[in-house]
Amino acid sequence: MESLNYAIVTGASSGIGYEFARQLAQKGYPLIIVSNEEKISECAKQLSEQYDVEAHGLVRDLGKQDSARELYDYCYEHGWPVEVLVNNAGVYHDKDILDDSEAFTSLIMNLHMYTPAMLCYLFGQDMRERKKGYILNVCSVTSKMAAQRLGTYGGTKAFLAHYTRALHIELKQYGVYVTNVSPGAVDTGLYSIKPWLTKVGKCLGIIVSPQTLARRGLRALFNGRSKVTIPCVFWKILSVIILLIPTCLLRLIRRLGLF
Repeated sequence: MESLNYAIVTGASSGIGYEFARQLAQKGYPLIIVSNEEKISECAKQLSEQYDVEAHGLVRDLGKQDSARELYDYCYEHGWPVEVLVNNAGVYHDKDILDDSEAFTSLIMNLHMYTPAMLCYLFGQDMRERKKGYILNVCSVTSKMAAQRLGTYGGTKAFLAHYTRALHIELKQYGVYVTNVSPGAVDTGLYSIKPWLTKVGKCLGIIVSPQTLARRGLRALFNGRSKVTIPCVFWKILSVIILLIPTCLLRLIRRLGLF
């Protein structure tokens, strides 16, 4: 696929984000990749050389409330029309709500809710006007898991999931596709899982690689699907089971110190 317009991927310096960027470069998209890590410039250089595409690495702190507007204005000033937006930047988290610092609570809410919503709002208006565009929001299976230690993480992802569904309905008639990709466990080294358990999880299809996640997510996006859960069956079953657990049982689990 060749395109004169750009693909922008946030949180692209490693893991899932880098894989989204790599596969988009493979499709011929010039890239704008964003991270709060300095190595994003080297990532852009590698992708540019490997796939012979234009690639720009931008160091940005997307946890700030004005970061979406700054990023949009920067792209506009440089004449980089964005055709594909992948909102991937985020932090994994399982901790009691009140044990977080005020600074971290503000960070995760901006990173998972305010910034991606505003990027959708700003770039989405341009896509609607051109009657072509693609927005992929990386949500999570935890968006349906209202349980202890997942309150902040799952809650912010729930907002993004609901926002994405509404945006999908509103924009598809204009030729703009919006997709929610909800990963379960992904082999990125983000979780404290022993290597042998990771290997077993991958064999059982419970844990997927970043390559598989990105490939299936982009396929769903370009096919105009509203949502894809990866891996599908196990995490869909688990999310239903958790929804059926009564609150009193969750409190008992809490008192027993099981989670």
